[in-house]
Amino acid sequence: MKLALALFVTIPLLAQQAAQQPAPAATPATSPAPATSPAATTSPAVATSPAVATSPTPDTSATTDTSPTPSSEQWITGTVDFGYRFTSVGGDSDVYRSVVNLGQGPRLLGLDLTIVDPKKRLFDHLEVRANNWGGDPYNTLHVNASKQGIYDFNFDYRDIAYFNLLPSFADPLLGTGLVLDEDSYFARRRMSDFQLDLFPGHRIIPYLAYGRDSGEGTGITTFESDVNTYPVADYTFDKTDNYRGGVRLEFNRFHATLEQGGTTLRDDQQAYDSTLNYGNYQSYFGQTLDLTNLAQAYGIRGSSIYSKGLFTASPFSWLDVSAQFLYSEPNTNVNYTQYDTGNLVVESAILFYTGEQALGYAEGKQPHTTGSFGFELRPLKRVRILESWMTDRMHTAAAGLVTDMILQPVSAAQTTLTPLTSLLAVNYNQEQIDVLLDLTHKLTLRGGYRYVWGDAQTGNMLIAGPGQESSELRQQVGIAGVNFRATQKLSVNADFEGAVSDSAYFRTSLYNYQKMRARARYQVAAKLSLQASFSLLNNQNPTPGINYDFLSRQNSLSASWTPSKRVSILGEYTRSTLYSNIGYLEPEYLTAETSLYRDNAHNASALVDLALPAYAKLAPHLAFGGSLFISSGSRPTSYYQPLARLSLPLHKGLVWKSEYRYYGYDETFYEYEGFRAHILQTGLTISR
Repeated sequence: MKLALALFVTIPLLAQQAAQQPAPAATPATSPAPATSPAATTSPAVATSPAVATSPTPDTSATTDTSPTPSSEQWITGTVDFGYRFTSVGGDSDVYRSVVNLGQGPRLLGLDLTIVDPKKRLFDHLEVRANNWGGDPYNTLHVNASKQGIYDFNFDYRDIAYFNLLPSFADPLLGTGLVLDEDSYFARRRMSDFQLDLFPGHRIIPYLAYGRDSGEGTGITTFESDVNTYPVADYTFDKTDNYRGGVRLEFNRFHATLEQGGTTLRDDQQAYDSTLNYGNYQSYFGQTLDLTNLAQAYGIRGSSIYSKGLFTASPFSWLDVSAQFLYSEPNTNVNYTQYDTGNLVVESAILFYTGEQALGYAEGKQPHTTGSFGFELRPLKRVRILESWMTDRMHTAAAGLVTDMILQPVSAAQTTLTPLTSLLAVNYNQEQIDVLLDLTHKLTLRGGYRYVWGDAQTGNMLIAGPGQESSELRQQVGIAGVNFRATQKLSVNADFEGAVSDSAYFRTSLYNYQKMRARARYQVAAKLSLQASFSLLNNQNPTPGINYDFLSRQNSLSASWTPSKRVSILGEYTRSTLYSNIGYLEPEYLTAETSLYRDNAHNASALVDLALPAYAKLAPHLAFGGSLFISSGSRPTSYYQPLARLSLPLHKGLVWKSEYRYYGYDETFYEYEGFRAHILQTGLTISR
């Protein structure tokens, strides 16, 4: 199965367009004080020393208006927020780590610094921002350095820790009392992005960029051996490097970006076990099945070169045009090895064996073309016409060979050679037209139509069985919207989509659906603001054998009230419902079953912020509130998170901050997954 999935590994190559940031204005150089003595050239601070006072007084009538006073601008400004977090967790610690995962210890909670070089040697401005360093599950770092008209450099780094171990999930032996999530993992994902823009603010801007996305972790996965499934240890590692460079052309009536890039991919996984493992089904035809040793590994290596072009233009005051094109051709190689021993069986021949060796190799290619075109036409003052078209074409072809040797205790080994061929071709197209009409300066109407069409074809897909399969996509969507600005205090807008489909690729795809979203905002008074929203998604697929029915509704109301300068209150409440009903085939006996899921939830949050009486011109703040989530239905859950914060200034530029949070999590049907956590965080914020 690992090899079958590996044959269809794809490499997403949609390069991200660099955000165009305006070049920061140069900091004006402050004229130094006149050098009236040698001492004055070393430091402006000695300008009032006696040695300087004896120097001849300059003729102020002949000087310019530039003040000889040194600049008061600080060369470094910003804040540093650091502290210590105390945690106390009761209940299931694995579920706590899967949901919250905040640990104990010292932390750099936040850093925001700006450095200015008055002499503008290497840079004009240098900005550094960092958050949540010291062991938290999500760390970020951003660095920006710029020199007006010369360069603009940006660096972003993110480190994300994923932990997922829910005892009730993927646990077929839960009824026997064995609590083991057979699809759990703990991994870290690190993402780095560098980009250097040359000559920002000019008409021609070359740029170079590099990005890396890598992950590494351990967990539990399953080894499939015909009739039995064995949970085993798992190790994964992957990384993707993206190199790109190009040029942006910035002119008055058109903008263009030309980019050339390349990627390299590495993806490795190892599953292993050296213990006596009985799996999920221990007995077969009177024999006890087991796995005593496993060494399974696959490695994927891939590379790709891609070309990208973007173009926008405004040839006339009443017309805007845009287009985009991307072409790539990834190549992938897969190597697979497997060695396992135990008492295993081939179900089709009722053949018991004690060992197995398997080797596999495969290659795949995937030409991928994506293009889009659109324009905005303004034939009349109050009419706008938006037209867009896009196409995405992907063709995957793969071939390989697997050698499988079965070892039996009393007979010769049986070797099977299996050639592998695979084909997957997908074409997707979409065209949409929208008309916006400003009936009055307060009322705007929108109407549109979207047509989606495509086709897909497969060859001998190993995961779906031999033979070919094809499918088509045909969908027509009507679009409507209204934006009403009754007064400066009241505004309402609503959007609606309704679709009818003839066919779709997947059983759970949007088929015959209605989608609606409405929002309203009302400023009751200068101190009270109300917002309300409603969203709906209703989707049905009446195809015999599928009969999919899905309904999701969400209603929200929020308020912001500031009764006085010392008090502000924020509150929000959301009521949501979800219903899903679909037929499926039970995998073991292929009998028709129904999957039914229902969830009715209440979600509320509130925060009160109080400005306490000031002392020595320092104003402390106290905030308290929290949030809650309560649901009923297929998996009733309650989650409470009250909090309190205190901000106490100690001196100008020095603030002591403390925060307390409580986490309470319960599941009615799986009480052992509940946890309670008390988290206290305290520290200092230094600003300059």
